[in-house]
Amino acid sequence: MYTIGIDVGGTNLKAGVVNERLEIVAKKSIPLVWESQEKLAKDLADLAAAAAEAAGVAREEIGSIGIGVPGPVDAAQSIIRHTVNIPITNMPIGKMVGAYWPVPVRLGNDADCAALGEFARFGSTDIESLILVTLGTGIGTGIIMNGKIWSGHNSCGGEGGHMVIVHGGELCTCGRHGCWERYASAGALVRQTQRAMEAHPESGMWKLCASTKEVSGRTAFEAMRAGDAAAKEVVDAYIDYLADGLTNLINLLQPDVVCLGGGVSHEREEDLLLPLRQCVRERSIDRDLVDRHTDILTAKLGNDAGIIGAAVL
Repeated sequence: MYTIGIDVGGTNLKAGVVNERLEIVAKKSIPLVWESQEKLAKDLADLAAAAAEAAGVAREEIGSIGIGVPGPVDAAQSIIRHTVNIPITNMPIGKMVGAYWPVPVRLGNDADCAALGEFARFGSTDIESLILVTLGTGIGTGIIMNGKIWSGHNSCGGEGGHMVIVHGGELCTCGRHGCWERYASAGALVRQTQRAMEAHPESGMWKLCASTKEVSGRTAFEAMRAGDAAAKEVVDAYIDYLADGLTNLINLLQPDVVCLGGGVSHEREEDLLLPLRQCVRERSIDRDLVDRHTDILTAKLGNDAGIIGAAVL
């Protein structure tokens, strides 16, 4: 028996057929073209059918469908309560997709689904809790506690990117000042690199980018490895901000594992993970314990985490 996992993004819809070993047999993707709730439900149903066809799997072999969406959900009723990038409010997506596919349809937040996917790859006996921290334009976090998604009583929990780490700091899109994602997301790293380049016209970062518009999350790391002092200051400050937020999460929840996702997480271990682990260890409440510490690891599933996690639902 197979499951179809669907990842609803702001610009694309992705679906994959997942087997019992949590392997994606085949997947399909189409652009998101918003017209109405009814059109979205049909697009998702058609996309699921296309993925099944690509996998060579008959509809009768599909036992369930899982869907991950950006925003709070009513998981029990499979209702999308609200999304930021798509004009959806209170959409009974489970019922609507189920009209095309007479199988159970489960729903979850996309960050939670990605965390569930990463959790599942460890195997049920290895760990009980995991936090996935995705470093993108902002910071997305998904929390798994006792093997289950934790999203709070109103499905809005787990927004780690909006912890304030700098009182009175930069204005965030959420309306508060000083949120973690304003300082430790990939987008924040780009802004910090651009500012450093403007302040240091002699920096080797200019050899990598003809203008600040070409800056990426890798720019400061690459220049640092080439010996640029200004770039090293950017990287050191970025790791410091990242460590502050991770320490807060670890002190609060003490998970078995924290997984880092997003492009920045793939920097060389000696440049990111090793100094980050040291910073977090020094600041964590459990720093004096010898045998039990939260592992900080790189996420393994990449862009497939949402699909696999939705299937695991």
